[in-house]
Amino acid sequence: MRLKFTMFYVALIVAVNYAFTQVPPITLPDGTIWPPVALIVGFVFVVRDFAQREVGHRVLLAMLAGAGLSYYMVKDPSVAVASAAAFAVSELVDWAVYSFTGRPLSQRILYSSALGAPIDSAVFLGGIGLLSATGVAAMTLSKMAGALLVWWIVRRREAVPG
Repeated sequence: MRLKFTMFYVALIVAVNYAFTQVPPITLPDGTIWPPVALIVGFVFVVRDFAQREVGHRVLLAMLAGAGLSYYMVKDPSVAVASAAAFAVSELVDWAVYSFTGRPLSQRILYSSALGAPIDSAVFLGGIGLLSATGVAAMTLSKMAGALLVWWIVRRREAVPG
């Protein structure tokens, strides 16, 4: 069984959580504090979709493994706890959309990210004490940028005959 994307998914969860503890947040013009690491989180959602293609519903175990490893490997365990809560909620939404819509992969990537990204952002920012509408919007937009790029690439591949 090939586990390339599943292992990448677990590694990304740990890497992103580690980055959140290392890269300082920035202050947006309205005074909202925003973590720039959020720019790469959108790719985690997309990689999860590819991991689910490899391992099916066991992708939830990979998510738990990433969250567990993060707790022990990151500098600030509170970031890992907030991340685990955000992943648990948003990834379940993402998983459900991916699993039950029966749509082409490109559409599942787009829809699952569109629903999961704002939920992840709100739960994570709330968990680290930085919840604000501007912060959630900024994180969601940055996550969707990565998801849209991958959606576009996959959509183009789907359109190529045979």
